[in-house]
Amino acid sequence: MQELSDTDFDRLISKAMDELPQHYITGLKNVAIVMADEPDEHQRTKIKLRGDQLLLGLYEGVPLTNRGGNESGFFPDKITLFKLPILAVTHDEHSLFEQIKRTLWHEIAHYYGLDHPRIHELEHKSH
Repeated sequence: MQELSDTDFDRLISKAMDELPQHYITGLKNVAIVMADEPDEHQRTKIKLRGDQLLLGLYEGVPLTNRGGNESGFFPDKITLFKLPILAVTHDEHSLFEQIKRTLWHEIAHYYGLDHPRIHELEHKSH
């Protein structure tokens, strides 16, 4: 995949959000959705990411299923999409957009408390 400006990548994230089921999007409360070129050292260490692994997205926060209702005053949860790893696994504009949408859905699912087995189960049902 060729280079892509941050502005264009951000536009694709916004377009993906528009295409996801809106009840999931409107249910996001106090969640920042951001992009970065790659995970920073803190993120890599926190999730024990090996040098040979690609991370496409990351949810950082407390899933809704683990909240006790006393979260006021906390920093917002954060979903980060990593541009360079996503570009590395895509080969054209269509696959790029589909990967952004899939990664965004995956991280939003973590916000709602879904674990990887449940996320994969839901993904397979939608195909």
